[in-house]
Amino acid sequence: MAAKSCQANFKSHRLPYVYKHPYKLFSFLSTWLTRLSGYHFLPLYTCFSIMKRITNPAGERNKDPILNVLKRVLSKTAPNLRLLEVSSGVGLHAAYFAKEFPNITFQPSEFDTSLFGSIDAYRQGVENVACPIFIDVSQPCSEWQNEANVNQRCCANQFDYMLNINMLHISPIACAKGLFHNASELLKRGGLLITYGPYAVDGILSPDSNVRFNESLQQRNPEWGIRDTNDLCKMALQKGITLEEVIDLPANNKCLIWKNG
Repeated sequence: MAAKSCQANFKSHRLPYVYKHPYKLFSFLSTWLTRLSGYHFLPLYTCFSIMKRITNPAGERNKDPILNVLKRVLSKTAPNLRLLEVSSGVGLHAAYFAKEFPNITFQPSEFDTSLFGSIDAYRQGVENVACPIFIDVSQPCSEWQNEANVNQRCCANQFDYMLNINMLHISPIACAKGLFHNASELLKRGGLLITYGPYAVDGILSPDSNVRFNESLQQRNPEWGIRDTNDLCKMALQKGITLEEVIDLPANNKCLIWKNG
């Protein structure tokens, strides 16, 4: 499975925001330099991040099966669509998918800002992939701070799609709850959330390889684990989101297609 950032719950002993995420200070300075001068300054964190692609063997294997699903459910004709990817990892997927959907602007995001250099490296030459932004999906989008102003105040019901690959099983349950809450706030009515990864169904986790994988996850972190679609459906329904389709994919993974409103 792809080793995505776990959106870890660093809720205790919080440091002041710019010390915990110093790239925010660089981003703030870039924004104001642009506004004051009239010239566009690249986010300054890029000066301190090595722009080099990090390899993702699992992502290389699953990118085409996921793309085949996206070709079924995303529009290739409607203009000026927007997609928010939550937990973009090294950035392979957004750049690869965006080439197939020039009508959609892909907004990658990550909790682990050390991956921004890799995300930037993958998106080079792909015009419809925006600069990566910091998002802690366990927090409500009303509290998000990022240079793209992706938050509840500026982007309520503005996204056509959201995409989340290989996060739910390697993150605390607060991230699953946050994903559905924030999807309900940011997606347009009828907008789609697409999630990918291993899932249990009706309390049954199969095959044995997924059972062993789940055991290894919980040994690493008791808050991690493969989620059951029934539990996810209950969380989603509380936010007005329904599960529309479950699509089996290779390596015992699935794509779940969720609809807002």
